[in-house]
Amino acid sequence: MTDERHCTLGTAPGPDARKAGDRVPDATFRLRRGHEWLETSTAKIFGGRNVIVFSLPGAFTPTCSSMHLPRYEELAPAFERLGIDEIVCVSVNDPFVMEEWGRNESAEKVHLLPDGNAAFTRGMGMLVDKSDLNFGARSWRYSMLVRDGVIEKLFVEPDKPGDPFEVSDADTMLRYLDPQAGRPDEVAMLSREGCEYCARAKAALKEAGVAFTDISLPPLQRARALRAITGAQTTPQVFVNGTLIGDSEATLKWLASRA
Repeated sequence: MTDERHCTLGTAPGPDARKAGDRVPDATFRLRRGHEWLETSTAKIFGGRNVIVFSLPGAFTPTCSSMHLPRYEELAPAFERLGIDEIVCVSVNDPFVMEEWGRNESAEKVHLLPDGNAAFTRGMGMLVDKSDLNFGARSWRYSMLVRDGVIEKLFVEPDKPGDPFEVSDADTMLRYLDPQAGRPDEVAMLSREGCEYCARAKAALKEAGVAFTDISLPPLQRARALRAITGAQTTPQVFVNGTLIGDSEATLKWLASRA
């Protein structure tokens, strides 16, 4: 029997959308992994578990690819330390698109769920009309904390023009779970292949459990980039939260200062 509440789509979630205290809707998801079809359900995902869900309008779209998914992927270890069993990203896309998007974004910790028939999104009351973007029916952007199938907290983006992204981000969810949680340091390293000092710095960062992005530049661009960005000519050059720390020795001193 059709649920009449969800027959007419608006441009934002209506008053019948699920809220804190409600159970998540029952739904089955078909996944594509390589050449195999897999199937999972809300019972398997949420039963007896603590799960973060964030939902977005579409794979490969700018905000979703540049901010929403990457930040949840980055903060996954922090969520795990706070007792979260899984982080799930839901989008009204088909399994092939979601699989390729996950591969393109190197998503290893966030579980991408294709809600191709919009069964879960419709049940949440979050299915909206995105015809103005030529998307058709898609999910509104939101996030939620679900414990054993029951919604504890729901962050729904405000009804504004365009694609608002103000409250469903990973940092907002982290602050809800732990108001004292500090943001992890953003670390990046300019390096070169075969550099023993780079290897030393990388090993020290890994041993300290510090996640970092390694930027290994081709030889012709490396010297110019190093001079332009750091004023130095040697590798590695390590940055933390937008500030240049320096070479491997400086990196070791920075790590010691955190102990």
